Amino acid sequence: MTQYAEIFPPGEFLKDELDTRNWTQTEFAEIIGRPLRLVNDIITGKKSITPETAIQLSESLGTSPELWMNLESQFQLSKVRTSDSAIKRKAALHEKFPVREMTKRGWIDETDNIDVLEKQCIDYFEINDVTQSPMLLHAAKKTSYSDISILQLSWLFRAKKIARTQIIQRFSKKALAKNLDELKNLMSAPEEARHVTRILNNCGIRFVIVEAFPGSKIDGACFWLSATEPVIAMSTRLDRIDNFWFVLRHEIEHVIQGDGKNGQPLIDENVGDQSIEELPNIEIVANNAASEFCISKVDLENYISRVNPYYFSNKRVLGFAARLSLHPGIVVGQLHNRFKEYQNLRRHLAKIRSIVVESTPHDGWGSTYPI
Repeated sequence: MTQYAEIFPPGEFLKDELDTRNWTQTEFAEIIGRPLRLVNDIITGKKSITPETAIQLSESLGTSPELWMNLESQFQLSKVRTSDSAIKRKAALHEKFPVREMTKRGWIDETDNIDVLEKQCIDYFEINDVTQSPMLLHAAKKTSYSDISILQLSWLFRAKKIARTQIIQRFSKKALAKNLDELKNLMSAPEEARHVTRILNNCGIRFVIVEAFPGSKIDGACFWLSATEPVIAMSTRLDRIDNFWFVLRHEIEHVIQGDGKNGQPLIDENVGDQSIEELPNIEIVANNAASEFCISKVDLENYISRVNPYYFSNKRVLGFAARLSLHPGIVVGQLHNRFKEYQNLRRHLAKIRSIVVESTPHDGWGSTYPI
């Protein structure tokens, strides 16, 4: 806590000056040509020193007028400045947490009471006081792996709170493995994604969708409510069929591997971008599983070698997708990742968010999930 030196009213300094000179208040009032009551009120702190009075004091006592104005301003500030003022506490809270965004989303209530606002942040992030940093074990699909931002943590805690409201089957790794084929069969059309939540829930995986904060660049995450309660959260920020299935399978692999269950927080970056050389091994494993799930490496390589250099031919893409019972957007997404030619056949990258959220607990895009 910041400590401030004790500030005395200017009148005490004036009294000391008069005592040093053996001047009475009456005598001093006559010297400066002001009423005795004014001099007495300044000494007792009832009156403030004005610029006019500061000049008179400086001329009579051999000081500068700035001295008396500075003494007055410091004294006036000391009467309203406190180390734990509401403004200072609120500024610190806004600097540490995305209070404004959380209020806009309805995650915390809007209030002018700083005590209530601090209590809401403490409860939201499950910390003991506002000086503590929140922590949540997870494995997340996001753009940068250097550190986890408070925007990303806020998103994760919201996903966690929504996941806690779900009552589902007990998690079974065996059941998940059996249902991967059923999930893959849903990739033929965007509408089939409405079954994802049901299948995951039947395997004991909680699945939630939360809109990401602008600039947070997080696509998905895997974390655990307990050692037997995995959660997959997604933001669908890109809202493309290829990205949805890649991110989903990526997070499923984290569940299979038990990533984020124990130890330090696991931060994912650049998921899906196989050109990154410094990806953590768990992300490489999850990326490979997601790529193989979307289109097997053998099938993709055979297609590329067979149609080269016409792998972005609309007719050939449609034929390849039909042969694999995939939506053509899945094929286009894998080709984009392979060749970095992102403008080709983008019309096939169908939107999918509006379909998925119909059957999935979700938060954002104008609605707040009731907790």
